[in-house]
Amino acid sequence: MGIIKNIDVLIIGSGAAGLTTALSLSKNLKVMVVSKRAMAEGNTYYAQGGISAVLDQQDSLESHIEDTLKAGAGLCEQTAVQQVINSGPESIEWLINLGMEFTRNSDQNKTDYHLTKEGGHSHRRVIHTADATGKALEFTLLDNVKARDNIEILEHHIAIDLITSNKLGESQKRCLGAYFLDLKSEHVVGVQAKAVVMATGGAGKVYLYTSNPDVATGDGIAMAWRAGCRVANMEFIQFHPTCLYHPKAKSFLITEAVRGEGGILRLPDGSRFMPNFDPQAELAPRDIVARAIDHEMKRLGSQCVYLDISHRSTEFIQEHFPTIYAKCLEFGIDITKEPIPVVPAAHYTCGGIMADQYAQTDIKDLYAVGEVAYSGLHGANRMASNSLLECLAYAKIATTQINKNIKNYADAPNIPKWDESRVTNSDEEVVVSHNWDELRRFMWDYVGIVRTTKRLQRAKRRVNLLKHEIREYYQNFRVTNDLLELRNIVDVADLIIQAALQRKESRGLHFTLDFPCRDKYQKHPTILFPELYRPQSDCFNHIDKE
Repeated sequence: MGIIKNIDVLIIGSGAAGLTTALSLSKNLKVMVVSKRAMAEGNTYYAQGGISAVLDQQDSLESHIEDTLKAGAGLCEQTAVQQVINSGPESIEWLINLGMEFTRNSDQNKTDYHLTKEGGHSHRRVIHTADATGKALEFTLLDNVKARDNIEILEHHIAIDLITSNKLGESQKRCLGAYFLDLKSEHVVGVQAKAVVMATGGAGKVYLYTSNPDVATGDGIAMAWRAGCRVANMEFIQFHPTCLYHPKAKSFLITEAVRGEGGILRLPDGSRFMPNFDPQAELAPRDIVARAIDHEMKRLGSQCVYLDISHRSTEFIQEHFPTIYAKCLEFGIDITKEPIPVVPAAHYTCGGIMADQYAQTDIKDLYAVGEVAYSGLHGANRMASNSLLECLAYAKIATTQINKNIKNYADAPNIPKWDESRVTNSDEEVVVSHNWDELRRFMWDYVGIVRTTKRLQRAKRRVNLLKHEIREYYQNFRVTNDLLELRNIVDVADLIIQAALQRKESRGLHFTLDFPCRDKYQKHPTILFPELYRPQSDCFNHIDKE
């Protein structure tokens, strides 16, 4: 195993949060950004809608804060909301200075940016690059990262586990780095660092149907949990109401901006239904829209509903939604003339690793930013387009702390080698693929948009059996990408189920038929403590103890 030493800051994840962190760190620091696939492959790249920020004189920070708190169903942390929303205008200016192009109302006025409106927002405040904001953001950040001499990029390396000092005999628990599997050489390498930043994104692949790319397997949440961090609000999984329904359209999202620009949800007979569920109709918060679609699909036995923007002009649609127009056309759907078949899909993890107002986790020198973290911003439901803003804001917050304090960080002991002498190659890979499929199916069936206690208990029994089987498999066979991702999604699935069983009410994204009303006495985050629930971390079964 190769040991990479003398790194000041290790960033795990290469989306908006990770790359913003890298760019905001002092140029005097040696920084490494690790991605388990190609650098651009992650949730940021696929984000269509935009970034919410107060940029219109008719809008206000107070209004944006109020909308966010309302969408969060009483569980948002006021301090987190204020510091993220207040950073909005400055964050957009920073991106523009980096060279990011946003859609304008006219070519003549370079500062007249087009702002769209999405669910939960009372004003137009979502700045965007057509319907491919995430792609533009990812490549803007990546181009700037590649231009920095102090930032090293390590692609195609999947993280296995964090390395903490208490495992090496130190009394104070701090993060020293992480082990990674090189997916090309299939060897394990260790990266040692003074500070580690988790920016690994969410866990949509825990579910059978998701808008997330294949890399979204909850790796950071699972690793931090196994290392001893608390997690919070894992029951609040946001299901995006509108993913393209087509057998060949894997995970293709239809941005909420389509509804923001007048798109209407219709039943198979063409009738509109959202006004029956909420006064805001199609612009209601995502949890309400997703439940309404789920209800109508089950009531009618329909495989999908339809999103209709065809009443807008062809020119408008092609200008504002070129990516969606082109993708749907690939499947024979002309959205200028006919509605889009859509279904809900797992989209965003509102909970995650508990991080304070400085993005610091329970483990010293370990930070968490972006979707992997529970910052308190989203509460029980994320408001549309607040997520990319959170990535930018908390990356800046974390780097302020690291830049200021890293000179005081103690030198770490050399991390031990990864020992593969007691494991063998598996001849039963089918076990991994079968367990992967089984887990995602029962999470969709039992822990989905609408839940019951009985379904959750059934899921808990199933996940316990899988955890035991996967743990035994992990201890005896050489690690592979599929095994590591399966190990992570089963841990995250367990956390979601545990949290959902604890919340005996319906609030935000957590809706249970057994407790359909909101309970004022449960107006607090659901915090899971690793010492109460997790087994002893088995990462060090593979470490050379000599």
